[in-house]
Amino acid sequence: MAQWDALVDAALARLEARSLLRATRPIALAPPPAAPETFAGPGPWDRAAVEIRFDRDTLHQWLAEGGETGEQEEKLDGNLILFSGNDYMGLSSHPAVREAAVKAAQEYGMGPRGSALICGYTTYHKLVEESLAELKRKEDCLLCPTGFSANMAVMTALGSISSLLAAGRKPAEDERIAIFSDALNHASIIDGIRLLERQQEAVVFVYKHCDMFHLDFLLSSCSMEKKVVVTDSLFSMDGDFAPFPELVKLRRKYGFLLVIDDAHGTLVCGENGGGAAELFECENDIDISVGTLSKAAGCQGGFIACSTRWKNLIQSRGRSFIFSTALPVPVVASVHAALYVSRKERWRRSAVWRHVQYFASLTKVDITSPIISIVVGSEEAALRAGRHLLRSGFHVTPIRPPTVPPNSCRLRVTLSASHSSDDIKRLVDALTPWLPDKYAEQTYATLSKL
Repeated sequence: MAQWDALVDAALARLEARSLLRATRPIALAPPPAAPETFAGPGPWDRAAVEIRFDRDTLHQWLAEGGETGEQEEKLDGNLILFSGNDYMGLSSHPAVREAAVKAAQEYGMGPRGSALICGYTTYHKLVEESLAELKRKEDCLLCPTGFSANMAVMTALGSISSLLAAGRKPAEDERIAIFSDALNHASIIDGIRLLERQQEAVVFVYKHCDMFHLDFLLSSCSMEKKVVVTDSLFSMDGDFAPFPELVKLRRKYGFLLVIDDAHGTLVCGENGGGAAELFECENDIDISVGTLSKAAGCQGGFIACSTRWKNLIQSRGRSFIFSTALPVPVVASVHAALYVSRKERWRRSAVWRHVQYFASLTKVDITSPIISIVVGSEEAALRAGRHLLRSGFHVTPIRPPTVPPNSCRLRVTLSASHSSDDIKRLVDALTPWLPDKYAEQTYATLSKL
């Protein structure tokens, strides 16, 4: 990727010549306490990650929105098992994560309030960046307020290469960045590349979802030199992985920059929790790995794992990073603890994948991840299915447009290390009407009673 290194170096030189190269300067705080306590198996705190409660009035109002009330609803107590969150590892309720946040809050309050480039960056933030860079096997890392802002920062920094090298004029079309984006990429990627289009810094090509033949065709038909392929690693609404082996082959063929959004793979996939790239053994072929800390880490925030040269460019040109207040110190402290626990409590990752296998064995549904998409069709059908699951004691929010296309509304089930086998068995029983055709007879019998 010598071509891209040279482009980034040239862009950084332009920034330095104009005194626009920015760097974070950590405010020194006392280091976190000694390594937190970890456990060999689940504890009572794990249930707090999946057991939730609504007051009865709220629950009845929710059901009444569909015009369905009756004696059955009077028996509901508001206690539900959550199967629609993203806390895959169950870390949000872990004692070490709680204690880290509490201790940091007692010591520092929320910490210095300002953007990372002004006064919001501390040695705690630096520690987390170092931990994430090691996890992702990258030279460096940039901590961001959210995963959304991380993707936006990467996209705007990419576009800035065109503008910086054009030296004060709008870049000609062949000087812009050619971005190839999967059709089902996350909204933060889509919004970022739309912004680059409006600023005439990039030309965007959308390839069919995970269709490497289409991507190959688009790449071969494009004469632009600066090519970038960006894709989710594990798609949030379908639960399928990007075809990494094929992407790597195309990268070697065309020399494009490969950017992944590993929001749903980080900590969940790979022996060490390094994410989808570790799972597919292609970490060295990923140039920039974006992720979030609000899913499997159970906390809040986003990050960009990359080379130091890319970090220098993104923190100098990524507007969503530059103009956002840095994460509060207690949040960063909790992230640091969560990353430590994830390394030590490997049984959590094993539990997630054991649940995936168990769900598949019960339903005979072909699934490859803890995200299970059960397409039911119309919005009315999806809402009806959601209400049925509420009455059965489960929180599974129906997914509707604009998140998914019309008539592809679905139940999105997510599995967590904090779930039990009994939770999953009871959920499958409640889902029977919407499972594959082989359950048609059971489906008819169940629907006739609804």
